Amino acid sequence: MERRIGTVLIYVDNREMAPQVNEVLSRHAGIIICRQGFPRGSYSIISVIFEGTTDEIGSLTGQLGRIKGIEVKSVLLKNV
Repeated sequence: MERRIGTVLIYVDNREMAPQVNEVLSRHAGIIICRQGFPRGSYSIISVIFEGTTDEIGSLTGQLGRIKGIEVKSVLLKNV
């Protein structure tokens, strides 16, 4: 299966959900290249760069999107 490079931006409206976000990211650590977090008072923004198959990427973004108070946007850049 072909691999893609991409990024996901995660808006964490409720910082109490951060442990759940970190748990999902840890489960998908094998596809994560880089991760940055930006705490901003009552909310946080997390930026993740990854390389994985569309199934792996879909699993990551789907699990994140099911967490209450989280908004997720992803962009796939190219085949590797």
